[in-house]
Amino acid sequence: MKVNQAEFIISAVGPDQYPEDGLPEIALAGRSNVGKSSLINKMINRKNLARTSSQPGKTQTLNYYRINTDLYFVDLPGYGYAKVSKSRRQEWGEMIERYLLEREQLKAVLQIIDLRHSPTKDDIAMYEWLVYQQIPRIIITTKADKISKNKRNKHLKVIKDTLNLEKEDPILLFSSEEGLGKDELWRIIQNQITKS
Repeated sequence: MKVNQAEFIISAVGPDQYPEDGLPEIALAGRSNVGKSSLINKMINRKNLARTSSQPGKTQTLNYYRINTDLYFVDLPGYGYAKVSKSRRQEWGEMIERYLLEREQLKAVLQIIDLRHSPTKDDIAMYEWLVYQQIPRIIITTKADKISKNKRNKHLKVIKDTLNLEKEDPILLFSSEEGLGKDELWRIIQNQITKS
């Protein structure tokens, strides 16, 4: 997909703030610091439209990015080790769950996992929940450039086995440094949008 225009639209905390133009939405879920912002920036050929942070837990809202006039990327708060109170985490959980269960425009969730590490308990719980709720998902393994080419498949296998990945779920190597996986991910996203 050729990206001619990409812009940040809104940080939403509830349905009354979601865009109302009916464009399809692709949500990005993953633990804090897994590289969601870097992935967004790579996909839209921008350096820092999505703000990257070395501080985990920076995203605390649903951040909407409109691409051309075709779709939105919706960056969800990272799960995992964000240094926030338990009650705050629970609020995020409820906000995210409501969005994922009730948003008709949602076409798929990109679940983002660091290729270098085995999926965490949070990754597994998120994946199992998406499967249970029958929400279409695409597994993206980021930071592939940090693993030598001849070891990448071994790392992919660990992720597939740990998640107990469903056969129909795509899993993709991605590197925001090298652009690996970018074109293929756009193909998968476009298929997902036209399919549903």
